[in-house]
Amino acid sequence: MSGAIILLNGASSSGKSTLARAIQAKIDAPFWHISIDHLRDAGVLPLARIKRGAFDWKAMRPAFFEGFEASLAAYAAAGNNLIVEYIVETPDGRTRLARRLAPFDVFCVGVHCDLAELERREAARGDRPAGDARRDFEAIHAFMRYDCAIDTTAPKGDEAERVIAAWQARTAPAVLGRNAAAR
Repeated sequence: MSGAIILLNGASSSGKSTLARAIQAKIDAPFWHISIDHLRDAGVLPLARIKRGAFDWKAMRPAFFEGFEASLAAYAAAGNNLIVEYIVETPDGRTRLARRLAPFDVFCVGVHCDLAELERREAARGDRPAGDARRDFEAIHAFMRYDCAIDTTAPKGDEAERVIAAWQARTAPAVLGRNAAAR
């Protein structure tokens, strides 16, 4: 039995983590919450050595993302349900991810937020390079289609319920596969 995937795609600081935790706390089945930030924060990456220049992140990056995406497929193939925070950066990245996750029930959620609020959050966090939110804002949603879209600019507290309700009510095939076909 394959697991289901709820994929949250949004700019840096858009509220993906907050939304993922809220969905996980309310949904009626067990879901793992997975993100690249979890790997970073757990010390999986040799960040200190990358920052010192001992390792070239640009050279490491493609294999890291390929491995992350492969791990999602492996977790789902083993029957685990996933809530995945991700930033799908390019149309080619979307196509690669769609192909990798094609065997699974993937529900795409667009996590939107006003640019001014994204930049305010980014500055308040202090753990992101300035400009990441703006770069993401201007690019990542242009080539994606979603099964559900959420605006986290001024959260009302019902975003998780809206995602869960839309996920439970879906009748059409997941949009991620259609995203890949749109290429």
